[in-house]
Amino acid sequence: MDRKQVMEMFNRKTRIGALATTNKNGDVNVAVFGSPRMIDEETVIMAIGDNRSYQYLQENPKASFIVIEPGESPMQWKGVRLYLELDSYERYGELLDSFRENIRKMAGDQSANAIVAALRFKITDVRPLIDPAA
Repeated sequence: MDRKQVMEMFNRKTRIGALATTNKNGDVNVAVFGSPRMIDEETVIMAIGDNRSYQYLQENPKASFIVIEPGESPMQWKGVRLYLELDSYERYGELLDSFRENIRKMAGDQSANAIVAALRFKITDVRPLIDPAA
């Protein structure tokens, strides 16, 4: 799957996505996120609250995001695994404000006010959802 196809799938509203992170001790966390978006073939942005994923990313900038579109059976599922490295994060600024505004429209003030940062990741690798060489 080329990166343009990955971006199309990644940015669909109907997809399911989960971010996996680890801290400096190797403790693992996985959480479902709806805000991540690919803005180009090399970059993922997302909004995040003060949660375990955010804490772990401050200790270890590497992460993985899996995108799944369920099908009739697992072999018919579509999806992709993106390997990421945190490039930067904003605790203030236009990107964070735009995330908060969009989240406020979809989920209300409480959810929008819980967002503490806008993250920007560099995509380091892209792999298929189902890969015998996993």
